Amino acid sequence: MSKKQKLLFRISIAVNILLVIVLVWGYIKINFASEQIFITEVQGNLVELEGLIAHQIENDWSEPNLVTVKVGEVMTGLWIGMQTGENLNSVSSKDKQLLNKFYHQLKAQYPYDKQYSFADVSEQDIEHFIELREFLRDVGLGMNIQISNEIGSFMDKVKSLVEKIEVQQQM
Repeated sequence: MSKKQKLLFRISIAVNILLVIVLVWGYIKINFASEQIFITEVQGNLVELEGLIAHQIENDWSEPNLVTVKVGEVMTGLWIGMQTGENLNSVSSKDKQLLNKFYHQLKAQYPYDKQYSFADVSEQDIEHFIELREFLRDVGLGMNIQISNEIGSFMDKVKSLVEKIEVQQQM
């Protein structure tokens, strides 16, 4: 090979390496963004939900729709996270199934507000919310509980929460 061909070959290798680095960097950023949706829009809202339920217990359920609004926000965060994860291929099928199950459990078990209307909250709903608060605290999602910003830790907590709600639904 001539000197010109060797130089072109080295430049080609360097450009290819640079391209791989850019692709890996982009993939890492996409996964980080997808994970942050679950951490901020779901985990953070679950912690706030636990705090709101505690507040309503202390205030004799004077404003139960604060809780139903927060349940709706958790469900919206789950939906957005699942759709984003699916579109970016950043959520495994196992995690997607788990999150989908959690979403449907929330939808079936707890009242949530829909656009332009508040949900009616019965005494049984209040009992379910009180149990949900206990479940959230048991899995490590609550006010004054240190939480991790790791997606694996979050998914483990969701798995435990799904199992607890499932047992409650069977009763």
